[in-house]
Amino acid sequence: MAARKTDTLDIARRRLLLGSAGAAAAAGLGLGPGRLFAQEQISVAGIYTVPVEQQWVSRIHIAAEAAREAGQITYTFSENTSNTDYPRVMREYAESGVKLIIGEIFGVEQEAREVVLDYPETAFLLGSSFMPDPAYPNLAVFDNYIQDASYLSGIIAGAMTQTGNIGMVGGFPIPEVNRLMHAFMAGVRETRPDATFQVSFIGSWFDPPKAKETAFAMIENGADLLYAERFGVSDAAQERGVLAIGNVIDTQADYPDTVVASAIWHFEPTLQAALARVADGSFEADNYGVYSFMKEGGCSLAPLGTFAGKVPQAALDLVAEKEAAIKAGSFTVEINDEEPKSS
Repeated sequence: MAARKTDTLDIARRRLLLGSAGAAAAAGLGLGPGRLFAQEQISVAGIYTVPVEQQWVSRIHIAAEAAREAGQITYTFSENTSNTDYPRVMREYAESGVKLIIGEIFGVEQEAREVVLDYPETAFLLGSSFMPDPAYPNLAVFDNYIQDASYLSGIIAGAMTQTGNIGMVGGFPIPEVNRLMHAFMAGVRETRPDATFQVSFIGSWFDPPKAKETAFAMIENGADLLYAERFGVSDAAQERGVLAIGNVIDTQADYPDTVVASAIWHFEPTLQAALARVADGSFEADNYGVYSFMKEGGCSLAPLGTFAGKVPQAALDLVAEKEAAIKAGSFTVEINDEEPKSS
């Protein structure tokens, strides 16, 4: 098939790459031998439009690998699936008897929904910019609502920028990107009220060279800190000696002198909720985006690591205060899905 299913060697490579992360995730969820589902393993298929190493998709993939390692599911996946081929791959997996299909349909919403209607016995959990629709009773949607962690990373960024000029490079100006950028900007203003922002979108989910060149232009225009929503931005920051804030995954190990903090997405709560409902037969159209909220364990601020002791204590105190309030429900980070502008 054009959208390549992983062969045995590829699966081995991915398991070597993700094994430790998956094991850690499983341990964190308490998925030991005594916590596995009593039911037989649920068959799960992932369909991804980018490589599983890409940061957003990697979080879904790692959660699925953790569930597989815990004995909850069987798992196969297709990556680099084009939007035009996506519906066909959905059909192939559904017709093979897979119980749960996960993935993202941001660029193929209508076509994917037509497929969903043809397979009412299959559960679909798909990343989408739209809310659940009872017209598609077996399609649950999700998005990475990690605005809580993005806001906290912004507080740190505002304390670390020297010029107050911050560059922000995104993929596309869609809600799941826009809300994180707005939350980050709101956090920055907590510690640097006079901050200015250069905002640009590269029109791709995975084009590191283009993201890098866009970031270079922002640095030349005075930015001394970059918001790395896409791969390639931190490379530019590292080469030019400026700082960066990560998104969705923690890349500090690769950029120890560059990436100060990162907002991390944990897909495990989202997947676990879906598996429980598939297992008991209650899966239905629903918004699983809520499981990405910090109070649900769906996001967190990465450890400071190499930047421990370098971030002003006043900023760290504010982060601790706001994080506690978010988890307690006494403070809510605004969800703003409008396209952010340079300011």
